[in-house]
Amino acid sequence: MKGASAGIEYGLVGAKLGHSWSVPIHNQLGDYDYRLYERDEAAFTDLLKRRSFRGLNVTIPYKKLAYGLCDALSDTAREVGCVNTLIVRPDGSLYGHNTDIGGFIAMARRAGVAIDGKKVAVLGSGGTSLTARAACRRMGAREIVVVSRSGPVDYDALYRDHADAQVIVNTTPVGMYPNNGVRAVDLARLPKVEGALDVIYNPDKTALVLDAEARGLPAAGGLYMLVEQARLAAELFTGRDIPEDETARIHARLRGEALNLILIGMPGCGKSRIGRALAGRMGRPFVDCDDEIERRAGRTIPRIFAESGEAAFRDLERRVISEVCKEKGQVIATGGGAILSAENVRAMRQNGRLILIERDLGALSTEGRPLSKSPEALRQMQRARGPLYRAAADGTIQNNAAPEEAVARAQEAFYEAVDR
Repeated sequence: MKGASAGIEYGLVGAKLGHSWSVPIHNQLGDYDYRLYERDEAAFTDLLKRRSFRGLNVTIPYKKLAYGLCDALSDTAREVGCVNTLIVRPDGSLYGHNTDIGGFIAMARRAGVAIDGKKVAVLGSGGTSLTARAACRRMGAREIVVVSRSGPVDYDALYRDHADAQVIVNTTPVGMYPNNGVRAVDLARLPKVEGALDVIYNPDKTALVLDAEARGLPAAGGLYMLVEQARLAAELFTGRDIPEDETARIHARLRGEALNLILIGMPGCGKSRIGRALAGRMGRPFVDCDDEIERRAGRTIPRIFAESGEAAFRDLERRVISEVCKEKGQVIATGGGAILSAENVRAMRQNGRLILIERDLGALSTEGRPLSKSPEALRQMQRARGPLYRAAADGTIQNNAAPEEAVARAQEAFYEAVDR
């Protein structure tokens, strides 16, 4: 191949790629060497001019720049106005295409977010915004409004002049790890919204997605889009058709590996014991939130309650859950009262599936538990918390038989809940 140099075959190039999932995705799509290449703008431009690769995916912030450096463009790339996939042809010329648009359309359809005939507000004005706009035009959007902090329509104008927007699409990095929980937009001020899409895939569910789901609206994060655009790019890299069902398979596998398995339930129901066994069985880190609280406080939980009160304990619990649940691929055991806070449940939901462990009241341990010192206290607690546990749970298991049975059932319930 003309212009090729050792070390680069295929890969992803961008300014910062620390949390990219592209390598594990492409490893499942084809037998080619795919790596990450962080480059500043000058180095990126030089790379494309030298054609020192066979094929590349392009991400933030170079999609528009890459468009202008191509010798030839696909009709789709021209339609969108940016490229995310580059191929060096046998004659050394650089060909640019856009597979993001296919990924976006697949994400919207899978989530059940209707675009046809709707007014769509697209947050952000970068390369991914161009893709979202082109995709929404293809899908029959009635009107598309571009919202940005410095554009003609800023966020004040969105709420003032476009509160009738029916679909919200976030293409900004607002709410992306490690700034989990930050809202790109306040859905409470957009009463006509019928669905939301967020191209961010870390966390699994951004604040925008969680807000939409809380209103009973269809919504999705960007992981399915990421996998589908990779499948389409891999077809260009390899020159062969890759079945569409590969996207669903890889998406489910990635989520199964990345989502936290979070155990909730009454004090003494066995969350810590089951969690440790699950972590060993699944090869995952284990985090016991109560242990972490004690470590940070330098005191036992009974002492925290006795010396500082329940409010101080709950504040520390909230901070621990917020930080722990930002990360992925863990087994997490929560305290019995963690679900009393809606903020805690949201933090757990962003990257996890919640499995409720139920156990007969008479079998619950009460040792070292300030709020469940007697059978009557446990009965009252169960009556009060039972509906909250059930509302938060993605799956439920019983822990009244052999411990190994509960461990196996918890793992099974988690995987059943992963793709919901």
